[in-house]
Amino acid sequence: MSRQRWVAQVLMVSMLTISGALAGASPSWADTPVPIVTPADQPSLIGAAAAEDARNRVLKMAKSNLPAEVRVSAWNALRSSRGDAAIAEWLAPGGGYDAAKQRMRTTRSRNAAFCERVVSTHTAEFSPEVRAAAERALKGTDADRATFVRTGYAEAQQRDRSAREADAQHRQEVAAKERDFVRTLAERDPGEQVRVAAQWALRAGSTDADVAEFFGYGWSAGAALDLEGYRLRVADAEVLRHRTLTLLIEKATAAEQDLRNAADTAKARAEAEQAWKAVAEHADAARKAWLAEQDTAKAQAESWRNIAKAAKESADGLWKNIADPAEANQDSWAKEQTEAAGSAAFWKDMFDRAQDSEIRMRG
Repeated sequence: MSRQRWVAQVLMVSMLTISGALAGASPSWADTPVPIVTPADQPSLIGAAAAEDARNRVLKMAKSNLPAEVRVSAWNALRSSRGDAAIAEWLAPGGGYDAAKQRMRTTRSRNAAFCERVVSTHTAEFSPEVRAAAERALKGTDADRATFVRTGYAEAQQRDRSAREADAQHRQEVAAKERDFVRTLAERDPGEQVRVAAQWALRAGSTDADVAEFFGYGWSAGAALDLEGYRLRVADAEVLRHRTLTLLIEKATAAEQDLRNAADTAKARAEAEQAWKAVAEHADAARKAWLAEQDTAKAQAESWRNIAKAAKESADGLWKNIADPAEANQDSWAKEQTEAAGSAAFWKDMFDRAQDSEIRMRG
């Protein structure tokens, strides 16, 4: 909260109290002492605000579409009876978040994630064999999932392709304009994995079947990887930012405490000012980073909005396979854009609070 906003709130409470007394009124809160926020309270208020956002961040992860290892671990931290201490430990280096990320790297977890992604991106209409095989693997054992990843997926893909080629009614011709569109995606799509999938569909020696499969599931699979990658990247970055924020606030608060009993007050005041300046600079850098992420999510949402529109206008042929995934991706990226805006607002508030403390130390 900026100093101006804090002063305004105090003045408003005072005016309400005085006007109530003049009118002989006795509001329900009149007998309750109004807490006075002094400059000495500011460090604890900043720390409390940071702790609250840390808890909110962990809650968002628990409710998110991040991998199950992260979500389950986040819920465990939130349910701990140790409150903010458990949250801080979960975010700390080597804590619950890092442990969850390490579990994600196991072969067992990677195989399960692959099977889940295949189910979510391969429709029963276009890829019935692949979809059924992936669902069986998910319901099976770790060995079943490993087999599906190693050989089962490719074998089911070939069965689906053979069935499509043998069925003249469902064989899909690829027009030159559709190849040109895929070529544009390969060069300019905002998602790296979509670009890779499009490039593979147009690789040397590719056929119409490869382009049809791009529309059928390759596009969706690439988009899913882009979204997953974005979510993990911003989660990693924000966990690191909160770790740093906690340390910087602790250092600034300690410096301000030392000022009270310092023999050399000028030196101690300068150190406290610098400590709060470091908090402000960190918060401002985080705010700018989230604004950039907001732009990234906005570009993706707009791209998928255009794709969904094009798919609706070309409901037949190849485009029908991407219509529903396009709308779902548009919604997902729009939500990420909103989340990024909210995170930028938090860091702006942290910047304002830290800058107020820096000015206060300057005297």
